[in-house]
Amino acid sequence: MAVAKPMKKSELITTLATKLDVQKKVATQFLDEFVNLAYKEAKKSFIIPGLGKLVLANRKKKMGRNPQTGEAIVIPAKKVLKFRIAKQAKDAILGPKK
Repeated sequence: MAVAKPMKKSELITTLATKLDVQKKVATQFLDEFVNLAYKEAKKSFIIPGLGKLVLANRKKKMGRNPQTGEAIVIPAKKVLKFRIAKQAKDAILGPKK
């Protein structure tokens, strides 16, 4: 079974430009502004209706093990970025639960 390749940025821009009947330059500008807005707003969560939500989460410190020595180590607390998929997107891609 062949694995499909992910869509490249140039392919995404071409698809957007064709569907919206705009120049590729306009589609590129829109995509770049959208991404920059997501970066800026992620700290307070950025929602893409029908697709999901980009959120900043805090991970607590935890105990772990060094896999080579087996020594117990403390994994420090840190901030991580998560993307939570919307139910609407899950249903559209995977089909509704039965």
